[in-house]
Amino acid sequence: MKNNDKTNAMRILERAKIPYESFSYEQDPSMSGAEIAGILHEDVATVFKTLVTRAKSGQHYVFVIPVASELDLKKAAKAAGEKSISMLKQKELLPTTGYVHGGCSPLGMKKVFPTFIHSSAQDLDTFYVSAGKLGKQVCLSPEDLKRALDFTYADVTTD
Repeated sequence: MKNNDKTNAMRILERAKIPYESFSYEQDPSMSGAEIAGILHEDVATVFKTLVTRAKSGQHYVFVIPVASELDLKKAAKAAGEKSISMLKQKELLPTTGYVHGGCSPLGMKKVFPTFIHSSAQDLDTFYVSAGKLGKQVCLSPEDLKRALDFTYADVTTD
């Protein structure tokens, strides 16, 4: 991958000297997370998506969960210590985070928001998260990600 193909998320990982592998593929924004896991030849339990929410208080929160799972808004609100949380509207994603739908990375957003990663990641040696651009993923260990991004593990998906 040429240097100009690097995303902000990749640059953050490199500055922190965090090892990662990057993967690029042709992505249609309508692709499901399961389809992306298939392209990567990986189990859907190891490929995570980044979701951005807004609490009733106005605070934004980021949730990183397995691609085949759904965010449980009640569990998410409880994890964040909020009364209620709703998904950020798609049109608000780019101005809020600097990322587009389908290419949102937990790393390198315009502002650092409180971030929660699904507790299942604790059991993984490595996992995939968006590199911050459609069709780009990075694979790294959750412990290494913790060195670049302050986050909390939480069970925030529907059962």
